[in-house]
Amino acid sequence: MKAHSLILPAIAATLLAGCFPAAVVGVGAGALMVADRRITETYLADEAIEMRASNRVSEKFGTETHVNVTSYNRMLLLTGEVPTAEAKAELGRIMATVPNVKSVSNEVLVGPASSLSGRSTDTYTTSKVKARFVEYNKFAANKIKVVTEWGSVFLLGLVTQREADDAVDIARTTGGVQKVVRLFEIIGDDEARRLDLTSSESKTPPAK
Repeated sequence: MKAHSLILPAIAATLLAGCFPAAVVGVGAGALMVADRRITETYLADEAIEMRASNRVSEKFGTETHVNVTSYNRMLLLTGEVPTAEAKAELGRIMATVPNVKSVSNEVLVGPASSLSGRSTDTYTTSKVKARFVEYNKFAANKIKVVTEWGSVFLLGLVTQREADDAVDIARTTGGVQKVVRLFEIIGDDEARRLDLTSSESKTPPAK
């Protein structure tokens, strides 16, 4: 399922499950939302890519497929289901022509579309993974985008090797996760600090 980087649903879902530590409730959701390492221009480019890609899927396949599109740093992830291998290949070719896309990871499955209950389960799994990122507090949770499909968790983000390893360890030990797929862009510690500073400055409104 497509998972937007909003921590509030994750917190709510995990609270309902009765497993969210009290200390985490005090974490400011607003602070987490600005932790994304993409600068504003890249974030907006990803939003535009997702919109264009979704429109092209609808125009070409209509209701024949169930395809989710997720863009992070202009890397396009495709998940969901299509009826034939030919449709999957055609989908990949179409997505490669979307403006500003630098790479496509075509992870759609060939088979019948997932059920609504299955999609709800995947959404809940995404929420649990995000909540555990906050609970373990090894990195800012919104540095990593989480997408779940059929129990497979896809992790995207501009992260250091240590952050990537920590995220995978947390995700793979989360209930309901069948497999973890790394789609990270690995950067060095110095680059991470530079991007943290740059993205923070780009999202800070000018002083009045």
